[in-house]
Amino acid sequence: MSTATPGGMAFGYARVSSTQQDEALQRDALEAAGVDRVYIDHASGATDSRPALDEMLGQLRPGDTVVIWRLDRLGRSLRHLIDLVAELEQRGVGLRSLTESIDTSTPGGKLIFHVFGALAEFERDLIRERTRAGLAAARVRGRVGGRPTVWTEETVWTEEKVRTARSMRESGDHDVAAIARVLGVSPASVYRALARSATNWVPPVGERDS
Repeated sequence: MSTATPGGMAFGYARVSSTQQDEALQRDALEAAGVDRVYIDHASGATDSRPALDEMLGQLRPGDTVVIWRLDRLGRSLRHLIDLVAELEQRGVGLRSLTESIDTSTPGGKLIFHVFGALAEFERDLIRERTRAGLAAARVRGRVGGRPTVWTEETVWTEEKVRTARSMRESGDHDVAAIARVLGVSPASVYRALARSATNWVPPVGERDS
């Protein structure tokens, strides 16, 4: 029996992290829930490329329902998950998660995601507050001196400036060019500073220094 609202279709979405992982568990659970079609991506949680998800989103119509096995199969992060749910809600599409027993077509399911949304906004406010504080500290340090330098290239990178650059980058509200303008350095210098302060940091495609 379909889990969609009357007149709508139920679309199942599954994601496995690699081609070696077995997708049968998720597929079986989705088919048992009565979905009309299953879309499957083979991708890690952090990747932006999800062709099956994009294809499914293009097929959705008002009254449809997206069914997933577990919440972490859908969103790359809490913020991404909430943004997707908000998009679905605006399009008149419901979301049902089997493991967490969440259904956004019900009052209880909507309440849960309103709480998630409030938490995500709280996180964004904290990041913005830390960024403003870091910028103010960096300006003061730049005028009166600061802690010993971490390394030196085009300009003196203090620990305060490194923390400010990382905070701005992690907030998602500033690109590298904006960070460079605020700190008075080149984008290439920002890339090197971030890379040396976090060896696992990789510049996004399209923003890498040529």
